Amino acid sequence: MSTTIRDIAAADLERVIELDRRLTGKPRRNYHEKRMAAVTADPASFVTLAAADGPVLKGYAYAHILDGEFGGSGPVGVVDTIGVDPDQRNQGLGRKLMAAVEETLKKRGIKEVVSQADWTEHGITRFFQSAGFELAPRLVLERSTDNVSDFEAPLATQVRDSDEVDLSDPSGDDYAALSRDRIPVRSLTEADYPFIVSVDRKVTRRDRSAYYKRKIAEVTKESGVRVSLVAEIDGLFAGFVMARTEFGEFGRAQSTAVLDTIGVDPAYARHSVGRALMSQLLTNLASLGVEKVQTQLAWDSFSLLGFLARCGFKPSQRLIFQRRLG
Repeated sequence: MSTTIRDIAAADLERVIELDRRLTGKPRRNYHEKRMAAVTADPASFVTLAAADGPVLKGYAYAHILDGEFGGSGPVGVVDTIGVDPDQRNQGLGRKLMAAVEETLKKRGIKEVVSQADWTEHGITRFFQSAGFELAPRLVLERSTDNVSDFEAPLATQVRDSDEVDLSDPSGDDYAALSRDRIPVRSLTEADYPFIVSVDRKVTRRDRSAYYKRKIAEVTKESGVRVSLVAEIDGLFAGFVMARTEFGEFGRAQSTAVLDTIGVDPAYARHSVGRALMSQLLTNLASLGVEKVQTQLAWDSFSLLGFLARCGFKPSQRLIFQRRLG
């Protein structure tokens, strides 16, 4: 029988989990079960393909569509995982899976595909190079959640008056209070939608209402994972942060949170809103057992880069690859 590329079926799940265990050396059942549940709930946003010879699974690929995350201006396809049985390598299966992923994404109107890899994963980086990818002009930043003491020192010793451009800054007259204690921070709800859209429009000068409608639906369905937050000042909406937990994208074995979006109403700039949101986010993630938080941004987003640096983020060891689809 010949190898065919087809959609992953429910009956393939155990085979996929076992193949992934062989490839990574670690069981990631939760990751795969969550992915298949997400596909069932929103099939248009995901691509899950198998390379199979009858009942024999030789490889698989996962991808999903992002539209607005990390400040993006349009939909992109994200290749999360491509795995090929070690006994079936050097047969071009990885390239066939990638080509099938790209063709599926093109049919959905996607014009660009991206992925990530650690710079030390030379086999993967060579694969992306051979598949026509190039380095994207973006940075991956990360920080751990196990020590948030950098948010617990007196604020006036941490941030200069002009540092947090359009995000936050201490007022200068409160030397001891934590930013998250001064500014109430709560879980994001569906009722916050119009305020989030309004703040984002003020900051970006773009209408991303469709993106936020989708993201808020995702956030509120994940009722047990409170990692998207809202800050208020005097009972008024001041800012928000949206994040999600991942347990396996891009081959990561540890529990990682991904920071998608942070926004502060310009009316509350220099009120420590951004720091309050980030401080509480890290605290919540640590209590959930999440080990680190990652985000990405354009290399020339200097104001945001400076803010994240002061929040303890540093360049990760990961590279972002991109490829335009013809």
